[in-house]
Amino acid sequence: MHTVISVINTLFQIYDFLIIIYCIATWIPPKKQGWWADFCTVLQKIVGPYLNLFRRFIPAAGGIDFSPIIAIAALNLIQVLLVNALLYLC
Repeated sequence: MHTVISVINTLFQIYDFLIIIYCIATWIPPKKQGWWADFCTVLQKIVGPYLNLFRRFIPAAGGIDFSPIIAIAALNLIQVLLVNALLYLC
């Protein structure tokens, strides 16, 4: 069971990392073609739908998008609840 929990924690950490990379990548505008544009497109497809859930309720304040912070906090809350539920079942 500890292996399952370890895998779950790793997956959540990877997704947190992808959100952070996506936020940094939005500061660098991609060219129309090339590996950077492809990389940004893949990140958008992976992280975008989850962040859009929070962007509906949290508008950008002064041009700063706070939805990634709330998204990571919610993701970490889900992770803790899921791991605790799995530990409780053992």
